[in-house]
Amino acid sequence: MRFLLFLLLLLPGAFVDAGELHLVVNGMAYHFDRSKDWNERNWGVGFEYDFEPRGRWIPLATGSSFLDSNEQTSNYLGGGAKYRAWGKMDRGWHADVGLVAFFMTRKDRNEGRPFFGALPFASIGTPDFALNMTFIPKVTPKTSQLLYFQVMFRFGKF
Repeated sequence: MRFLLFLLLLLPGAFVDAGELHLVVNGMAYHFDRSKDWNERNWGVGFEYDFEPRGRWIPLATGSSFLDSNEQTSNYLGGGAKYRAWGKMDRGWHADVGLVAFFMTRKDRNEGRPFFGALPFASIGTPDFALNMTFIPKVTPKTSQLLYFQVMFRFGKF
């Protein structure tokens, strides 16, 4: 957790472009391996900061803390970009696809020290509200591939 707080202190300097801050509410997961009793209520909170769009590309920074599939606290901080695949940039419904790279901490991985990851995601919504979905592949024999869902609310423009 201290590592993530340190990284958060570095982020304000990255916000020199005008952009939008979003509150992210982590919610549900769907595990494809139904034989185990995974926690699928992955409650937690975080943020997404969307920088000024570059054409149809939107660079972003993101971070969150949530209860993972093993009912342990997980934290991540990262960045990436999303592509506005459908819809207007500033109004109405839209659909985005993207990739986020991150550092994550989990109690049961790497002795709680940060590790690197990158995942694809999709988002559908309006400028004020969106539903995010991330595909997480099976990476070890003890894990399951899953779909992970978040709800995002625009907090303000900065």
